[in-house]
Amino acid sequence: MSQGARDSGSLIFLVVLLAALGLSPTLAIHVYTHREVYGTVGSHVTLSCSFWSSEWISEDISITWHFQAEGSRDSTSIFHYAKGQPYIDDVGTFKERMEWVGNPYRKDGSIVIHNLDYTDNGTFTCDVKNPPDIVGKSSQVTLYVFEKVPTRYGVVLGSIIGGALLLVIVVVVLVYLIRYCWFRRQAALQRRLSTMEKGKLQRSAKDASKRSRQAPVLYAMLDHSRSTKAASEKKAKGVLGDSRKEKK
Repeated sequence: MSQGARDSGSLIFLVVLLAALGLSPTLAIHVYTHREVYGTVGSHVTLSCSFWSSEWISEDISITWHFQAEGSRDSTSIFHYAKGQPYIDDVGTFKERMEWVGNPYRKDGSIVIHNLDYTDNGTFTCDVKNPPDIVGKSSQVTLYVFEKVPTRYGVVLGSIIGGALLLVIVVVVLVYLIRYCWFRRQAALQRRLSTMEKGKLQRSAKDASKRSRQAPVLYAMLDHSRSTKAASEKKAKGVLGDSRKEKK
């Protein structure tokens, strides 16, 4: 049989049982506590207990705390709330050291234990009933009493993970800044090269323009020199002819 089928069968059985007892079937009450609590000798600690109920908080609501010492199989009642009154049990070592700080109408069943001692090491169980909502599981919290509260493994691991993430973020930011600076430098260099190329092209155009303007002048000078040379040659020939005539 599958787990879903077993759960359905259990739910049907619970509904039938409540109907047989004359109770209306309701949702289960849920009780919540911390899994572990730490304290030091001589200090105090709050054992938080909260709950959720599908019913309005009734005058018949009851809250019970039990304690099972470390290494013991026996569980003893140390606190009980009923009919609007808190009762601290006379049995045990918590009689003079326990304080009720809860408020059932705020769904809070917390207690405080003062003047902690090593004998307080153990498991505390919070159980809540809010008739007709009486079906549900209690919740347990384990108390550890030390001379000094040790650093929890989770805190150390969280610090290591946080440091590693911070290092990764710093490296990523540095890489981004380096790439950004490199791209800016490349863009500036590209602009400078483009400006230099434009300057060269402009200078080449100016030189070509100058050469195009100088060419006619040179040609005119060449033509002038040629015409001058031809005139001088003609003049020389005329002088020679005259001198020959005179000799004859």
